[in-house]
Amino acid sequence: MTGLEWVLAALAIVILLGICGIVALVLIIRSLYRRIRRSRAVGGAVLRTRARVSRGPQRTILSLRVRLEQSLDSGKAAVELAARSGGPRGDLPRLYRRIEQEGIALDLQLQLMESEADAAVLAADLPAATDRVEQVVALVRRLRSAVASGLAGLTDDTLSTLGSEMDREVAALHAGVQELQALNRRDGFAEPTRPPSTDRLHGSR
Repeated sequence: MTGLEWVLAALAIVILLGICGIVALVLIIRSLYRRIRRSRAVGGAVLRTRARVSRGPQRTILSLRVRLEQSLDSGKAAVELAARSGGPRGDLPRLYRRIEQEGIALDLQLQLMESEADAAVLAADLPAATDRVEQVVALVRRLRSAVASGLAGLTDDTLSTLGSEMDREVAALHAGVQELQALNRRDGFAEPTRPPSTDRLHGSR
């Protein structure tokens, strides 16, 4: 190969590497974008920001979506905490899944309402949507109350057991102290040992 061919080959390699680098960068950015869109934390932050900056009926709808999402998140956290505590859960996980499904369907309805351009239609639909959101919030509140009662019961049982054990330990310690004091009193009142008499020794002199 001549010098010119080497230069052209090197240039082609550089261009090819540059294209591969650009394609790889695009794929990485695309993957990150998809992950960000799927992230509940990012989605929630975006939703709250939109609710703060929006005006009119759109702000009301977005506020309902924020309230609904926060309520569902708090219910999920309560059920997960109940599972980690090891206490009785009953039907709480199944009930939460049903509440969550209703909440997801309701959120889709709210998203549809966001695209409604007719103010009269929004004004007519908002009260019913608000009532449905409040129903979900009330259900989640009752679920959290049930979890709290279960955890409080576990805590009360544990504290009662600890209290009984502490009473036994204190009683045993008190009995030991009394026994030690009794031994000390007996040792103190015992007649001292008298040294042997030396009268006979002096009389024999």
